[in-house]
Amino acid sequence: MNIDHVEKIANAVLYEGYMLYPYRPSSVKNRQRFNFGVLHPSGYDVSRMRTECIVLGDSSTTVDVKMRCLQLAERDKWQEGHEREITVAGFSLGQLHTDLHPFLFDGGPEGEKIRGEVELQSAQLSAGVYKFAVETRNCVSSSSEWTRDQALLRSLISVHTILHVSSGQFVSLLDPPETMRQAASACGNVGTWPVLVGEEGQTDTLLSAPIILYDYPQIAPESPGDLFDGTEIDEILALRILTMTEAEKSEVRDSDDRARRILERTEMLPPEHFQKLHGALRGMK
Repeated sequence: MNIDHVEKIANAVLYEGYMLYPYRPSSVKNRQRFNFGVLHPSGYDVSRMRTECIVLGDSSTTVDVKMRCLQLAERDKWQEGHEREITVAGFSLGQLHTDLHPFLFDGGPEGEKIRGEVELQSAQLSAGVYKFAVETRNCVSSSSEWTRDQALLRSLISVHTILHVSSGQFVSLLDPPETMRQAASACGNVGTWPVLVGEEGQTDTLLSAPIILYDYPQIAPESPGDLFDGTEIDEILALRILTMTEAEKSEVRDSDDRARRILERTEMLPPEHFQKLHGALRGMK
């Protein structure tokens, strides 16, 4: 597994839609943000996400699971995201059991505590074929008095999981081999979309994300950095950022450190880099 490669894809998922151009908290689209992969408090809205996949292996096969998300906290009338993760290593398929891992994220002095749990399950379908499942749940009880913003402060944002198998391999759910099509079609994924990640042909790592991806997604090498927008329109966004007024830039700098870094990076881009953003031919089939 190429860890750096997988982490780049996972970080793009983690911050998808976190803050959109013009990257100002006063902008309507940033005051009413639409986040992907939100697990709300139980009873408020969707509070669970479930991944099911097919693993080829034996009783010695183990799966490592990392659940990642953002936790929001109030900061100067802005909900700032803080990275959180839970890792469960060495789940053995041969034990054929359910394993529950409660967790507590402490939001600190400006945030709310979030209780949740990650549940792992395995079941043998046939010789050498297993169904593996990961379910993440927000266990905070909701209140009918909460506003949307208050609920988001107690929610898990941009939830996704990274699964890595040792002494085995994952089966693509998008393009499974003929012998695995029935098993793959029986997998029920709730709020997430598992795909193979890594170098083309590798089958030891899955990314289960709340946005639709294809197997072996890539970050464009021409991209100078994250813009929180997966539509890959780096050139347009970069040019628009340069047209912002000094007052608008000042608001961006004072709002969120990640947005500030986008502004500073864009202002320092040399002209030749804009030429690279203008387009690239990857190859023709």
